[in-house]
Amino acid sequence: MADAASSHAPQPLGATGVLVLADGSVIWGRGFGAIGEAVGEVCFNTAMTGYQEAMTDPSYAAQIVTFTFPHIGNVGVNDEDIESKVDGALGCVVREDVTLASNFRSRGEFGDWLTAKGKIGLAGVDTRALTRRIRMAGAPNAVIAHAPDGKFDIPELLSKARGWPGLEGMDLARLVTRSAEEEWKGGVWSLGKGYARSPRDPGEGKQPGLIDRALRRTGDKPRPHVVAMDFGAKDNIFRNLVKAGARVTVVPAEVSLEKVLDLKPDGVFLSNGPGDPAATGKYAVPVIKALLERDVPIFGICLGHQMLALAAGANTSKMHQGHRGANHPVQCVGGDWGTSEGLVEITSMNHGFAVDNATLPPEVEETHVSLFDGSNCGISIKGKRAFGVQYHPEASPGPQDSYYLFEKFVGMLT
Repeated sequence: MADAASSHAPQPLGATGVLVLADGSVIWGRGFGAIGEAVGEVCFNTAMTGYQEAMTDPSYAAQIVTFTFPHIGNVGVNDEDIESKVDGALGCVVREDVTLASNFRSRGEFGDWLTAKGKIGLAGVDTRALTRRIRMAGAPNAVIAHAPDGKFDIPELLSKARGWPGLEGMDLARLVTRSAEEEWKGGVWSLGKGYARSPRDPGEGKQPGLIDRALRRTGDKPRPHVVAMDFGAKDNIFRNLVKAGARVTVVPAEVSLEKVLDLKPDGVFLSNGPGDPAATGKYAVPVIKALLERDVPIFGICLGHQMLALAAGANTSKMHQGHRGANHPVQCVGGDWGTSEGLVEITSMNHGFAVDNATLPPEVEETHVSLFDGSNCGISIKGKRAFGVQYHPEASPGPQDSYYLFEKFVGMLT
């Protein structure tokens, strides 16, 4: 197969898939999964596990994920590792052909699952070269296509790649958010048992056999109520809020301030999500500002963190290549976390925009920074019960390095 540095490479024998970059580069491979084409931004993910979680993460909307780990699909798929019911990544690029699944948790093959989900795969690509290209030149716009007969109109695909406007200025949260309010019912996962049900408040009676951490923490008091604004949330975030002792109601991204206050929240959570935070912030930031003025406790993750920063007066910007993977070191440089300052966490990340730490106003403290590039990874607002992190503590990095953030937030509410 042609490597990622080749431009207008001739189609090799047996090529049934292609990635056409906006700069004119043509990367051939073997298509699998859904048949068709999709246009978006090409990024890379450095995690060695979790490909199904990544493909169902709404933060990957309008993106094509290049997996740097060569063996993708080898443990199959199952219903338990799906992060969201809404669309995630458009497709993926992998090094090796997907083999038959070999894992006791597998309930199906990765390629068949991609087909059912309408997502395109491209195998046989030099993903190392493609990743180096993204690191040097930035995340490109591209079209990924799969045709079993190997027939492609490359000029047309190139035109579509060049015509796609890119993620800057794009509000994708409204495309992946829930359409209606929802009381969250799910609990955390355990091997052999799947996902537990949410613990009930004391007055509702206990569920037999459920280890109710929330009630152990709060005694006979009802669990604090968290209203979560869904900008493209991963379900495991809500499970961890429940595990930390909260009761969760999820609301759509464009919820009004009046609706949030009507729900009488003890705290408000701002979820992760795709797209440009400045675009989503046009309708979300005024609500967040009003909540800050009322001193409502707030916790934001990823896009939610960025919009909390926007509401506090900072700016965000598009990153050169973004951070995506399960091995990103982040250092605590401030804030009161009940941990040692200077502590380094191994974190999971998925973002292509970042808070510009040079624009943080005096009342906003930078609490965490990336040890890869010094970019902002956490803030807290002085005089307010509000903080956010750029990374994903619910993704079990470390594997428990970052769980304290959920306990910190829920602890503010009791």
